Amino acid sequence: MKLGKTQRLSVILAAAFVAASCSPTADRELTASHQWPGGKGDIRDEMVQMIARDVNNSNTGLKIKVYPGKSLYKPKEQWAAMTKGKLDMTAFPLAYAGGRHPELNLTLMPGLVKNHDHALRLNKSEFMNRIKAIMDEAGVMVLADTWLAGGFVSKKNCILEPDDVKGQAFRAAGKAFNQMLAGAGASITKMPSSEIYTGLQTGVLDGANTSSASLVSYRIYEQVTCLTAPGDNALWVMYEPILISKKTFNSLTKEQQEVMLASAKKAEIFASEGAKKADEKLVETYKAAGVKVVTMTAEQAAMWRAIADKTSYKDFAEKVEGGRELLDMALSVE
Repeated sequence: MKLGKTQRLSVILAAAFVAASCSPTADRELTASHQWPGGKGDIRDEMVQMIARDVNNSNTGLKIKVYPGKSLYKPKEQWAAMTKGKLDMTAFPLAYAGGRHPELNLTLMPGLVKNHDHALRLNKSEFMNRIKAIMDEAGVMVLADTWLAGGFVSKKNCILEPDDVKGQAFRAAGKAFNQMLAGAGASITKMPSSEIYTGLQTGVLDGANTSSASLVSYRIYEQVTCLTAPGDNALWVMYEPILISKKTFNSLTKEQQEVMLASAKKAEIFASEGAKKADEKLVETYKAAGVKVVTMTAEQAAMWRAIADKTSYKDFAEKVEGGRELLDMALSVE
């Protein structure tokens, strides 16, 4: 039977409707933002890119577009954007949200995490369950746990004992390190790690501490004379997880959620191994650049911890509601 023009149009529209309804999901693109250089080997960028590749190749109708190098949001703006559902994903130093949720400052507390193996044990603790409950209430979910060690750099001298920072203009990530360094006699200049290079170059900074990955990816070795590498007594270990907005995650199909979680687990395993390699790369890179490299002894780390006890730890326990209990929970993890 020959169909009329109107009938043919109806058949075409019906076929299109059936095809659309058979498709597992409509195409959707999520945005992922972070502050580190893209494609430069930074472990946090690589984690986000790994998740994006897996999701983009999953045939679930879900895509992730990555915006590295603070090209979408400034570093500390990402937390509010996540809680409001305006940003879907991020790689985020959690202590950056300590101004809104002071309990999160514990994820960058001097000497609280001793090394990478200790960090893995901490992931399974009641302390981290409490931290994640705070994040959950704020509307943010952890996709992948990531702890990165870091070190000290200076244009003037090697930083091993507290007296070594006296009179220096220093940058540290997070309130707790600022308090400890100030207690040791340094003056504090606040800025994200992405601005350390310029701060050192212009004389605004004499020294800084940040993650091994940032110390390499931001080429800070071009501006300093000495590096205190993490070693076995890392004073600086920071929680920098991959996060997703709960609003976003809950809006995904079950299949999309499963792909997201599976790819995030792969990224977490990669980061656990890669964090140690980042420390090795840090030492190799700085030595190759002619920078002197040293590490702290257990005794030197204890000297810093003694100052932290009187400054960072004391302030946290006294001023944060439930702070003493939460701090003790973290300290109880051996």
